[in-house]
Amino acid sequence: MYAEKLLPHDIEAEEAVVGALLIDGDSVLRVAALIKPDDFYREKNRLCFAACVNLFQRSEGIDQVTVARELGRDGHLDAVGGMAYLSHLVAITPAAAHAEHYAQVISRTATMRRLIEAASRISAIGYEDSQDIEVTLRRAEDTLFQVRSGQRERDFVPLRQVFDQFLQEQAALTEAQAAGDIPLQSGYSDLDDLLGGLQRSDLLILGAGPGRGKSALALNISVNAAKSGAAVGVFSLEMSAKQLALRILAADAEVDAHHLRLDLINEAERQRVTHSIGRLSDLPIYIDDSSFQGMVEMRSKARRLSLEHGLDLLVVDYLQLIQGNSRGRGGENRVQELTEISRSLKLMAKDLNTAVLSCSQLSRVVENRTGHRPQLSDLRDSGSIEQDADVVMFIFREDVYYTEEEWPGHFPDRPYPKNVAEIILAKHRHGPTGSLKLYFRDNLVRFEALDKNYLEALRDGQENREPNFARE
Repeated sequence: MYAEKLLPHDIEAEEAVVGALLIDGDSVLRVAALIKPDDFYREKNRLCFAACVNLFQRSEGIDQVTVARELGRDGHLDAVGGMAYLSHLVAITPAAAHAEHYAQVISRTATMRRLIEAASRISAIGYEDSQDIEVTLRRAEDTLFQVRSGQRERDFVPLRQVFDQFLQEQAALTEAQAAGDIPLQSGYSDLDDLLGGLQRSDLLILGAGPGRGKSALALNISVNAAKSGAAVGVFSLEMSAKQLALRILAADAEVDAHHLRLDLINEAERQRVTHSIGRLSDLPIYIDDSSFQGMVEMRSKARRLSLEHGLDLLVVDYLQLIQGNSRGRGGENRVQELTEISRSLKLMAKDLNTAVLSCSQLSRVVENRTGHRPQLSDLRDSGSIEQDADVVMFIFREDVYYTEEEWPGHFPDRPYPKNVAEIILAKHRHGPTGSLKLYFRDNLVRFEALDKNYLEALRDGQENREPNFARE
């Protein structure tokens, strides 16, 4: 059907772009980010543009002579029509100043051709009649997303290209730091020092048992990141959007969350709530509270959010509530489902180039272990989470297991760590592991950094006291 029609293209725009580069070699700086050689429909124009890009990458001048020499070196000069064709391109180009406009035309027609190709590939996938509909939908979705995001299928790339991209990313990061605009900061300086911030394309797992505050910490990190300018998406499979909003509001306004929910607040608190709503409403945080959804739906929604609003951090609360593909009810099937889910979360982080922070329940083994300190093996009953994650963190709170009255009988030389949470960095693919202490203000549903004096008191076994908070 498609063969009967000529594929979308614009030869005049292609010739004008190459001609602009021959007239003004610096024009490559304006068009290189918009188009690639593969975006050209006519082969001779593609070869000429590729020659210009090669010269630019070697920091050499771009003009008729250098481009002709580059084409000759690759054996393509005769194929494009020799020096006469290059002269023709210069002669028909009205001005180099319009190179960006013509590049956008080339990009648009190239996208149309890729869309037609994707339609053909999706059609072929449909004709395969696979028994696994989730896998089929994912393949079709990935095919279409490659068109929307401008991504090509991955293939072997030279090491030089990887290093070039690394240097570009480092330069962009340096500029962002110089401007004081560092994205994806958790808001907790000790944690950011350990992690170097929340890295894009990383899968971060925050594990803890019920009632330890993992949802609260993930939400606190989301708000802190959004306040630093990051766009944040939240998949809340357990709580409604209203519940999350009230938690965020209580923490920001410093109002008891239970009182806020029941509207038992005084006038001063009500004013703080009103001011907080004004501040929080402008934050780029987007919440999806659909209770029953699988990875296909989540990937599709995250991609749409990324395209429409940007997406720097994606929070999933929590992993075990994501629906799997298996129709069986056996424990072995669920382990296989969670293995596929954790791998899909990692792939989503990589494909969208965003940090994915997922909360995770722990196995019951940790509750029966002496000391109750969580470790990586506590994730193994949940599939391959430990292997797929770039970062694994645990929340450990001793006050959950001992009352204040029981504490002296077990630890007579240590003060009771009321509301003190140890954040254990058990796995860090890119750097060191370690731990840090935070204080959980449960009435505000908020974790806060502790002052150094209080931490020293805990280490030295001094008399317990209320901490001062080192607000981030």
